[in-house]
Amino acid sequence: MTTHDQEASQAVWRNYRHNLAVNVLDGTLFWCGASFIASSTILPVYISHFTNNKLVIGLLSMIGMTGWLLPQLLTANWVQRLPRKKVLPVNLGFFTERLPVVFLALSTAWALRAPTLALVAFFVTYTWHAFGAGVVAVAWQDMIAKIIPAHHRGRFFGLTNFLGTATGVVGAAGAAWVLDHYAFPTGYTWSFGTAAALMLISWVFLALTREPAQESPASTVSHREYWRRLPSVLRADPNYRSYLLSQAVISFGGMAIGFLTVYAVQRWQLPDGQAGIYTASMLLGQAGSNLLFGLLADRRGHKMVLELSTLLGILGVGLAALAPGPAWFYAVYVLLGANTAGLLLSGLMIALEFCPADLRPTYIGLNNTVRGAASGLAPVLGGWLAQVAGYQPLFAIACAIGFVGLALLHWSVREPRLAQAGQSAEAVRGVEC
Repeated sequence: MTTHDQEASQAVWRNYRHNLAVNVLDGTLFWCGASFIASSTILPVYISHFTNNKLVIGLLSMIGMTGWLLPQLLTANWVQRLPRKKVLPVNLGFFTERLPVVFLALSTAWALRAPTLALVAFFVTYTWHAFGAGVVAVAWQDMIAKIIPAHHRGRFFGLTNFLGTATGVVGAAGAAWVLDHYAFPTGYTWSFGTAAALMLISWVFLALTREPAQESPASTVSHREYWRRLPSVLRADPNYRSYLLSQAVISFGGMAIGFLTVYAVQRWQLPDGQAGIYTASMLLGQAGSNLLFGLLADRRGHKMVLELSTLLGILGVGLAALAPGPAWFYAVYVLLGANTAGLLLSGLMIALEFCPADLRPTYIGLNNTVRGAASGLAPVLGGWLAQVAGYQPLFAIACAIGFVGLALLHWSVREPRLAQAGQSAEAVRGVEC
């Protein structure tokens, strides 16, 4: 370790409590705000006011997943060379991720007078927000990896997600009340506007992060050379390759999630506010699982958390298919909330444990881009299945694919913490020599 690396490490520990506090506040407020524009409950019901086309509803889910995950491989090489990662999520992220939510709220003003324009404006601003988040995602994750020591990350994400979802339950209950007591689209204007306000406030705390500058030990390469090396990185690390395959299959198993609320609302003629109540149920499941999964990840590894959360997601979709009444969907969303908690925690963090520190952005980018590509195609395929075959066959096929992905994860992927020390790092470094 060089003198500069030692100084950077000392700075991390010196600022640990400060960075923990401001980033927990950022995450808490951000996730609370996100509960007012929940992409699996509130937004699909909003879209259903304009169209009943299931492919359009699937497009919403596709944008949400691909926007967050797909751009990350495009930015990984850039992020890898930055001495400070903070500049992207703070300086650029304000305009690409936070500001669009303000315009999302404003787009509801056309919902009655010009519904087609309102729908187009919604998709434009939501796409801006989703892809803007994806552009800065690798830098944010790498920044967190720099400022939060490895054995504290599980607790950090567990605490952040617990507080965010706990406050989000209150927010979702408020969204349900607003949607029930105000005529369309006023309730959505208030809900989306509250999301924008909370996300802008959370940005203030993110901007207070203290990140030491640290030059990457990896040699600088052109983007063309970087892309040329990616297949070699995958060939050099078969365990990571198996992990990516399992995540792609599991992502396809999530093809039904974006249709569950619309299915329940249409089948039992429920009011719009029910979407907020289901969101609260999902957040309760998420909050209750976050602290447990955080501790489990620190003690037993992120692979076990991913296996457990995947199983809970499959059970949630299966229960939705069998539900005889809308009350059953409270349990459905509790299970899906637990599934979300595990994916948010360990789906982000496990990639950091397959690789050396200087190659983190590449591994993060590969992890999230593979998941993003599969998650982007899955809801479109799900929308097509729902359109031609109905919701029940969609739910059954999604569960079957989910079980295949779970089997791949369990039997073909080795917990990276238990892999031979330095094996992956040496293999990848050999590629770069």
